[in-house]
Amino acid sequence: MATITQLSQLDLNGTYSYADYLRWQFEERVELIKGKIMAMTAPNLKHQRVSVHLFLPIANFFHKKSCELFVAPFDVKLYDSRKSKLADKEVYSVVQPDLCVICDKSKLTERGCDGAPDWIIEILSPSNSKKEMRFKFDLYEEGGVTEYWLVYPYEEAVYQFVLNPQTEKYELKGMYANDDMATPFLFPELKIDLVEVFAE
Repeated sequence: MATITQLSQLDLNGTYSYADYLRWQFEERVELIKGKIMAMTAPNLKHQRVSVHLFLPIANFFHKKSCELFVAPFDVKLYDSRKSKLADKEVYSVVQPDLCVICDKSKLTERGCDGAPDWIIEILSPSNSKKEMRFKFDLYEEGGVTEYWLVYPYEEAVYQFVLNPQTEKYELKGMYANDDMATPFLFPELKIDLVEVFAE
């Protein structure tokens, strides 16, 4: 099959797999959500600041530990957590979370992560809020991402969701405001000062 070099060569209403995604060589960044192409906009200044301010304490915490932190662009292949690893042509979701922590080294490949990270952080912006809140919430839940943070830069808030192993559904575990210390459920020793995260 031919390599795709322009986004315009694709049918945006079509359904694509990870095998298709690997053939795309255009400049635009896209994600696949259940086979549908989702274009990614360039992050704005506020988004970038929050991303860097989150990265620093988390990276320091995991320095020389077994779990690793990765930042976008970093491909994460997701599929139903109740299924074993799938062939590329059977995977219909590949995302690039703003930040993610992976503790199972066997999931790491040269191309990214094959399966659910332990912890994903998405920083919302006016252009991606609907996508992150609806599509990715369901995708991360189904994929078995244990902890998922939604960060609202303009409201200066963090919503913390943790997967209930019995129901396999997310539960809201924490809502942090701009003057709180946010603590991951999976890594309770890590304290993140949101005053610094949301600082201009």
